[in-house]
Amino acid sequence: MTSWKEHAIWWHVYPLGFTGAEPVALPPGAPVRHRLRALEGWLDYAVELGCSGLQLGPIFASETHGYDTIDHFRIDPRLGDDADFDRLVAAAGARGLRIVLDGVFNHVGRGHPLFGDPAHAHWFVPEGEGHRTFEGHHGLVTLDHEHPDVLDHVVRVLDHWLGRGASGWRLDAAYAMPAAFWRRALARVRPRDAEAWFGGEVIHGDYAAYVAESGLDSVTQYELWKALWSSLNDGNFFELAWALKRHDELLETFTPLTFAGNHDVTRLASRLDDGRHVGHALAVLFTVAGLPSVYYGDEQGFRGVKEDRPGGDDAVRPAFPGRPEELDPAGWPVYRLHQRLIGLRRRHPWLARARTNLLHLTNTAVALEAAGPGRVLTLLNVGGEPCRFPLEAAGLAVAESSDGPATGGDPCLVPAHGWKILTLS
Repeated sequence: MTSWKEHAIWWHVYPLGFTGAEPVALPPGAPVRHRLRALEGWLDYAVELGCSGLQLGPIFASETHGYDTIDHFRIDPRLGDDADFDRLVAAAGARGLRIVLDGVFNHVGRGHPLFGDPAHAHWFVPEGEGHRTFEGHHGLVTLDHEHPDVLDHVVRVLDHWLGRGASGWRLDAAYAMPAAFWRRALARVRPRDAEAWFGGEVIHGDYAAYVAESGLDSVTQYELWKALWSSLNDGNFFELAWALKRHDELLETFTPLTFAGNHDVTRLASRLDDGRHVGHALAVLFTVAGLPSVYYGDEQGFRGVKEDRPGGDDAVRPAFPGRPEELDPAGWPVYRLHQRLIGLRRRHPWLARARTNLLHLTNTAVALEAAGPGRVLTLLNVGGEPCRFPLEAAGLAVAESSDGPATGGDPCLVPAHGWKILTLS
């Protein structure tokens, strides 16, 4: 039987930003803000987009942005409480949506009650006159992943929230943690929940080796993310071709978590030099192998530039309005484009594991073929003139294009700065 994990398509939401939560923790004694309930009003929006799951950013008690956790067992009071979480899980489940949580286990916030407690000094890594921190961030204190007490704690957290209805975990900063730690943790968790999905944030390095050594289901595919926008900006599809060759090799080991945007990077609409090329990036995202993730707002064409400064993530983590009807009307064409491309992918679920063949390649034009139980050709042209791809298209018809679905004419003729997806007719 096919597992849900093999074909997941995520709507990725950063709850603290999405709900307009305060930038710092509430003062002691302040009433709980039940903001998680606001997400319930967007579940139908996610379903209509075509997603099968909700990938949530941090929701546990923290000092500021959620990645400085101070209690892994408590919902951040800025977002709500256990009852609000249970409501969200139930509402999502009623619509067939899975929920994946963001687990920050490489480090904790400096205000964590165990940090500074002599009885728990062994939980943290001493360094110099203080303690090791995550990438130099003073407020993020690294846990000692070699100590069994830390392993026990992480296993308890994973089990607790899976038991409350989560379907899996996105493991923050996995690249900074020993792969062997996750192998030990999952050996204890998986027997109790074999269907849970575990994906790690890995930015660089040997993705396949990390998956093999850790036992994770997947890791983030940053190489493909970079090639999606960079090859379009530079008019250099050789970069995309190289990234897809690497991508295919990863499929021997796992199905990567693919994306065109997330909570840590400049939004696609701001990253691309030419707004006409948004569709090109999405056409690739949804016709190559992987578990695609759509970062909230990208499906509306939101703009936002990440900056390397305090508060530099705020522009890519904005608040959403109370209801979908309150979104800017200018964004709905981008939403409908996502709908069509996700719909195409769901009609061809084998694409999640399909290898990509290059049928034609120049700096400004590329033809990608995915073959399996069906056949899907993705034709991209970023040149200033129409391109007729020298391909055999017998039996193929235009399913989607930059001009809309099911356009007529020569299926292999792609207009300047246009794209087409061909499928078996």
